[in-house]
Amino acid sequence: MILEADGLRKLYGEFCALDGVSLRVDAGEFVSIVGPNGAGKSTLINILTGVVRPSAGRVRFKDREVGGVGPVRLARLGMARSFQLVQVFPDLTVLETLQAALVARLGRATRLFASLARDRVAELFGLSDKGHVPARHLPQGDKKLLDIASAFALKPEIILLDEPTSGVSTADKTAIMDTLVAASRQIGLSAIVQVEHDMDIVFAYSNRIVALHQGRVLADAAPSTILADQRVLDTVIGRRAGAPRAPAC
Repeated sequence: MILEADGLRKLYGEFCALDGVSLRVDAGEFVSIVGPNGAGKSTLINILTGVVRPSAGRVRFKDREVGGVGPVRLARLGMARSFQLVQVFPDLTVLETLQAALVARLGRATRLFASLARDRVAELFGLSDKGHVPARHLPQGDKKLLDIASAFALKPEIILLDEPTSGVSTADKTAIMDTLVAASRQIGLSAIVQVEHDMDIVFAYSNRIVALHQGRVLADAAPSTILADQRVLDTVIGRRAGAPRAPAC
């Protein structure tokens, strides 16, 4: 087990965003977190990555309690995250962006190593020929790749991706996923967790799916099991799911 959440609950005033959510991620897994709007996906990913502290429950990463410790400390422990909204600095070039991520983790004394590592990451993500292009001039698909590459540059053991294919074309979605999966194998990444709304992407790349609904775990199973459960599919896709409501905590 590399990452574990047990009984997570998160209250925002009287609204209960998560109610007793538990999950486990083992080495070698690609886990997708899915659900309709308001299901608690973003809250869960924010808690898992230390951005938000849970109201109750615990998060353990490599057998350490890490609830609310913050993404910087988690990055040093081996967990990295990309965001739904691209976080690149618009005035930095591709290589400067990758080196900034590395130096932030490794410190200024390792700038030479960071320079070598950033070049390798740029190559893994097909960005080498755009190394001196300012991030703001990249097409949206490459901005997404740069955001993900910045997280990979931290040499994590596990990476959490928040909507890695949002805002890009269908063709770019597959290219992004193929690239990040290939890169994960190259650097020896232990596990990937993603929040994703595109179910074609979810079923194509995941080996386990966690479906959330109204702040609770609706299903946690292999893709074939999820596909065979029409109730779960209808709820996740939203055909029968009513407007999200706050569960009674």
